[in-house]
Amino acid sequence: MFELASSSIGGQALFVLPFGDIVAYFSPFTAALFLFALIFTLVCIYSRPEKSMDIVFGTDALYAKEVTGKDLHFRRFMAIACGIATMGAVTSGDVFNFTLFVSMVGVCIIGITASVKNSQVQNTAFNYGIVAMLATIPLFGAAAITLAATGTLSIWELSAMAPAMPWIARALILVGVMGEGMAPFYVAKAELTRAPGAPYVLMIHVSSLLMFLRVVEIILTV
Repeated sequence: MFELASSSIGGQALFVLPFGDIVAYFSPFTAALFLFALIFTLVCIYSRPEKSMDIVFGTDALYAKEVTGKDLHFRRFMAIACGIATMGAVTSGDVFNFTLFVSMVGVCIIGITASVKNSQVQNTAFNYGIVAMLATIPLFGAAAITLAATGTLSIWELSAMAPAMPWIARALILVGVMGEGMAPFYVAKAELTRAPGAPYVLMIHVSSLLMFLRVVEIILTV
């Protein structure tokens, strides 16, 4: 039976699926994150987008914004993909797979707002996309340094010889997650939230919070 050496952080394993030394697992902590991501992904699948209203100050004019047609289908697809990538990240027992899923979440966040016909949203999404792509360097760099220093990327193996991950790798993986626009710095993406169409836009915040919680657990575990 696989047991995390630092079980007090995530709790005892509820379910494990080993692939050699790479083990996908559910602890009470990761199971809670997974269920939250799953529920919100189901909300994105079955719900209709909101109808946001813009008010023209000084007048009684109102402008309704609706997400319809191809824009609706594309943004729903990207929100679902973001939810799936989030679920993969919170259950991954491998440092490299975690960084890969985090990068996928960053790409999906760009996609959620990519088709919005608003210059401010598109400009912010473009700038965020540049930062997110650059953030893959410290993310995958952290995985490479961890493998070179310890000979494994398995969180299970690393937890058994903790502290095993070099401090520079811990710093890089944290910087990489921040660079992907994750919590608690997701408020810096305020312009992205001008995009109409909750709950799809809200998936940006949900994935951000869950990724930050997961990376904190990993850093404390290994």
